[in-house]
Amino acid sequence: MYTDSHVHTCFSSDSDTPLSMQLNRALELGMESIYITDHQDFDFPQEVYGSSFQFDTKAYIRSLQQAKEEYSGRIELRIGVELGLMEHLKEQLETYTTSWPFDYVIGSVHLVRRIDPYYPEFYEGRSCREAYMEYFETTLKNVQLHSCFDSLGHLDYVARYGPASSSDYPNPVYHDIIDEILRTLIQKNIALECNTAGLKYGLQFPNPHADVIKRYLELGGEMITLGSDGHQPAHLGYAFTEIGDYLKACGVKYQTVFKNRKPEFVPL
Repeated sequence: MYTDSHVHTCFSSDSDTPLSMQLNRALELGMESIYITDHQDFDFPQEVYGSSFQFDTKAYIRSLQQAKEEYSGRIELRIGVELGLMEHLKEQLETYTTSWPFDYVIGSVHLVRRIDPYYPEFYEGRSCREAYMEYFETTLKNVQLHSCFDSLGHLDYVARYGPASSSDYPNPVYHDIIDEILRTLIQKNIALECNTAGLKYGLQFPNPHADVIKRYLELGGEMITLGSDGHQPAHLGYAFTEIGDYLKACGVKYQTVFKNRKPEFVPL
């Protein structure tokens, strides 16, 4: 079973799963290693959504290090985090990622104008195409600005929730801006995540779409990370039994994993 490099526990505001349950499920699936990457979205609008999407980093690291020792010899636990990328947080995020012993940092865009595309309000009063384009434009600005993360999480996150997601995406109208995102990642030596939660949400593809993965490779990209974005044990390693063939068909040869923020390459 492939390593799941995008996993959440009760340290994330949108999960109530104890760390031990995720680790025990990973053992059941036969994983040799796993990353815990809970949400750290500084300045998330808690007053709007009722959740902070922040955690006590000292308590988080202590809990993961204790579990790492407890499960030693059974599964390798690597310490990660999923950062919410926002343009005004550049210095804060740089300081944060160098101040704690992370193996792996996912950078994700969860907010556009302080609105989460998860919610219908993001799409109200305009076309789906306009909403999608704004999300990609925001993502481009963030990947151009930030260099403190190792892999870009769920590049086409917006496609999970858009009201016309099945019909308007993928679409050539987004090719140019997605190309710019991919070129920026490659230039900065930042990986691209294949996130299987898109399949869980009913899409016919993970995030990003196969066309995006193929284009990343065409432009010279080499690093593809793999994560389920699982918030509960049932979603850990979601669709991993099929995803290897999917990635190979795209031209991917290796799963990229990180240890001490340095990439390692595992043949698919």
